[in-house]
Amino acid sequence: MRRTVFNEDHEAFRETLRAFIEAEVVPVYDDWFAAGQAPREFYYKLGELGIFGINVPEEFGGAGMDSHKFEAVLYEETARAGVQFGGSGVHVLLALPYINMLATDEQKKRYLPKFVTGEEMWAIAMTEPGTGSDLAGMKSTAKLSEDGTHYVLNGAKTFITGGVHADKVIVCARTAAPTAEDRRHGISLFAVDTKSQGYSVGRKLDKLGLRTSDTAELAFVDVKVPVEDLLGEENKGFSYLGHNLASERWGIAFGAYAQAKAAVRFAKQYVQDRTVFGKPVAHFQNTKFELAACQAEVDAAEAVVDRATEALDAGELTPAEAASAKLFCTEVAHRVIDRCLQLHGGYGYMNEYPIARLYADNRVNRIYGGTSEIMKSIIAKNMGL
Repeated sequence: MRRTVFNEDHEAFRETLRAFIEAEVVPVYDDWFAAGQAPREFYYKLGELGIFGINVPEEFGGAGMDSHKFEAVLYEETARAGVQFGGSGVHVLLALPYINMLATDEQKKRYLPKFVTGEEMWAIAMTEPGTGSDLAGMKSTAKLSEDGTHYVLNGAKTFITGGVHADKVIVCARTAAPTAEDRRHGISLFAVDTKSQGYSVGRKLDKLGLRTSDTAELAFVDVKVPVEDLLGEENKGFSYLGHNLASERWGIAFGAYAQAKAAVRFAKQYVQDRTVFGKPVAHFQNTKFELAACQAEVDAAEAVVDRATEALDAGELTPAEAASAKLFCTEVAHRVIDRCLQLHGGYGYMNEYPIARLYADNRVNRIYGGTSEIMKSIIAKNMGL
């Protein structure tokens, strides 16, 4: 079936992006993988390419697009090449929606020009040790100073993607205690400068997958955050977090689909080239049946993410629909990538082959952005169960 989700502009962007990946990323990706992160200067190249400004208003240096389809192309092309763009996905997919939604014009003038160029990289800090998906259980605090000029931030965060290279971090912290009626009350969002006194980056975490994206622990000890860097209204942070979860989960769903599609491509190429018992592995019936089954699952996932993309761009993607797309596509990717690795035999276990890295990278999709179990709970609740 012919896809209708992309137009000529998206395909032109795809060509530019594919050429960029082949020239700037593929030749050095093994070095990034060994180092456990992409180099900081790479983000300047992404800024020059215009990646960071697609959804930024024109008056602040961006392209002013109101669509997620260019992000979708980015997911497909990085997966196709078996690479990642470091921690830059958080910069665009997670941090930018909060800036666009909550920042005042004065804040946007300060934040967005450097956001677009990559001069200031952003991350978002929600998860804390011991809280996981229970964001209402966060313990970090931000107390307003007596003179009302700044907040004093204390606490710790973990699993913060982009946390090593970040120049600004959207930090979620308690500005008021939870109430008996609503334990989610009292959370606020702040744009915190990582150069602030008392702000520190702890361990760069050693992850199973996504090896080129820096993930860190953060700590705050009496960090002074100017009141001018409060995002949105005080104590309403939890509702803001919920507002953007649909787009975040769409991104994970689309990324998982793109990885599954890439896995089929890698496996198809491998079985056509690899000879066993005097004939290509692709000639065996089991190989054909396995890849055919994988392709059918990828086709189904493609239909789901394309429909979700159109709904997201139209402002109509509901939390339950986003949860359903994430659950389905991440489970499909899990099955497909596992079967495609199996077709590689022992070589599929070697990191020099893209399928091995893809296998490790994909595993987190069923965890972050809300676990598969949380997605099932959301879907069940929407069903009235």
